[in-house]
Amino acid sequence: MKDYNEQEVTLKLQDTSTRRAAFEMVVRHYSRQLYWQIRRIVIDHDDANDLLQNTFIKAWMNVEYFRGDAKISTWLYRIAVNECMTFMSRKSQTMPLDQLAEAKADELAADHYFSGDEAQLLLQKAIMTLPDKQRMVFNLRYFDEMPYEEMSQVFGTSVGALKASYHIAVGKVEAYVKRHSG
Repeated sequence: MKDYNEQEVTLKLQDTSTRRAAFEMVVRHYSRQLYWQIRRIVIDHDDANDLLQNTFIKAWMNVEYFRGDAKISTWLYRIAVNECMTFMSRKSQTMPLDQLAEAKADELAADHYFSGDEAQLLLQKAIMTLPDKQRMVFNLRYFDEMPYEEMSQVFGTSVGALKASYHIAVGKVEAYVKRHSG
């Protein structure tokens, strides 16, 4: 979106007379990016859509408290990460973790998005073996190239801890790919 200006939108979000229009711009600007971030975590399209909708509902309900201290994307990612963590926590209570990972791997294999792309499928299966928070850190850094400083705001964790988590995740993903590639 060419006409999207973060500073202008932030100011409009703080003004009750322009808030709704500004929020619509935010939704248009960040929907696709947030959808794919959520989708990489939960895999399932319908779950990702539900979580995206929940993210924007929570953002709208709390938009009056957004002061612009962080970027809008950071604020939205924080909400989305919390939604995903809650969702994954509920999922793991109804199904053992190894069974859940296996079910998600099966969903990946059946997903038309990955059809014919064995390397992408293998990478996604490797990522699915990571613990939830580590998987989110990996996804934000690897796919979205989010700076560690911004990730620190999203997770409320130190930059050093995030770098360590990402480094460990990369090692696990590389080991999985080596074990499972022909």
